[in-house]
Amino acid sequence: MARIPVPDLMAFCAKLLAAHGVDEEQARNVAENLVWSECVGRRNFGLLRLPVYLERVASGAIKCPCSPRFENLGPSLGLLDGDDGFGQHAGMLAMKHAIELARGTGVGAVGVRNSNFFGTGAYFTHQAADAGMIGLAMSNSFPKVTAHGGLGAVFGTNPFAFGAPRRNGETLMVDMATSGLAGSTVRQHITSGEPLPEGLAVDVDGAPITDPEKVGGGALLPFGGAKGYGLSLMVEILAGVLTGAGVTHGVASMYKDKQEPGHNGHFLIAIDVSRFMPMEAYYDRFEAMVADIRASAPDGGEVLLPGEMRWREYAEAQERGIELSPTTIEAVSPLAAVTDAGAPWR
Repeated sequence: MARIPVPDLMAFCAKLLAAHGVDEEQARNVAENLVWSECVGRRNFGLLRLPVYLERVASGAIKCPCSPRFENLGPSLGLLDGDDGFGQHAGMLAMKHAIELARGTGVGAVGVRNSNFFGTGAYFTHQAADAGMIGLAMSNSFPKVTAHGGLGAVFGTNPFAFGAPRRNGETLMVDMATSGLAGSTVRQHITSGEPLPEGLAVDVDGAPITDPEKVGGGALLPFGGAKGYGLSLMVEILAGVLTGAGVTHGVASMYKDKQEPGHNGHFLIAIDVSRFMPMEAYYDRFEAMVADIRASAPDGGEVLLPGEMRWREYAEAQERGIELSPTTIEAVSPLAAVTDAGAPWR
């Protein structure tokens, strides 16, 4: 395993993207998103995705350069047409705009259409938390998941993220798929050859699938049955129906439809905490809640907040560098070899 200083990996990633035809602004924003994902241990959304992203850039499915366009819908509402650029880029622009709206009115909500896969939702909610705001981010995706009581895939894994600022800067991060299993986890099982537990995927007849290779011919199940189904519907309505983006089968597969833009939709919200109370009062109340949570731990145990393990990884990455897996290096090395990007692990 190689450890690479964060600035070095950021510079390499931006240079590699640019060498493969990504415009400077998108290359910078996407590199920041991918490297942040590596720092917090979301490696399935980090540099490992570069090969498929750059295939989609080469085919024109991800537009470089792109010209995102904002439409103001009201004092607190905006709509961004992502012009088929990177989803990470559109998500960053949308949350930035939501934060600006919230500065004026207390809350900002921005929908996004004509986008692509946006990666780690927690990245955008942390963007809001850094501005002293509570953030929500959600995105629809290519259908892989059944409706509760159905068999065929209707929804994507439709992730949503929630973030809240803390005094120590370690944003509370809830980031989850509304399916019982994320698509990236299925791919990890395929790579490792490890079977899936029963109850996560079914075939066209409703029989359980445990072979991850067969999930593509069936569908994932929503987590918690009707509960995950309801949350998936929420994401599809806000990110897809409301924004004018693709809905259910109108969203393209990142891996199968490499010639076609994703048609993904996103929905991002920022809520200005200081409109409710002074930030110090909010932090005091937050940490009092945390103390109660900690006190519930059994003897010798520990109760963690969502995201705390991520921030421990982040701190280690800042101090010791990012640890890239051999799988990631193997995937990215051919892309670097045909450029002068200079792979930092050599």
